[in-house]
Amino acid sequence: VQLVESGGGLVQPGGSLRLSCAASGFTFSWYYMRWYRQPPGKERELVAYIPSDGGMSTYADSVKGRFTISRDNAKNTVFLQMNSLKPEDTAVYYCNTGAAPRYWGQGTQVTVSS
Repeated sequence: VQLVESGGGLVQPGGSLRLSCAASGFTFSWYYMRWYRQPPGKERELVAYIPSDGGMSTYADSVKGRFTISRDNAKNTVFLQMNSLKPEDTAVYYCNTGAAPRYWGQGTQVTVSS
């Protein structure tokens, strides 16, 4: 299993970013995908979940209405569209797969600051 996150960066409050996670080493379309984040000095937390078929997704209360998870099974990629970003969204963001729940990539840093 390999998961490579990208798309992070520095953005002002109210701005947007789109994260991508390229997956390989397993049959991507068979498994759910999740995005997690780890704020500075805090534990990793679940942000969003999408089932294998791209059906009904779920979100942490803190990001509902602002973040959207999606996937492209043809490209083995999962996305996280983040709008109306807040300073408290600052974290390292990771994707995760049901194919290997204990595997973590390197993550991508998102910093929301003016």
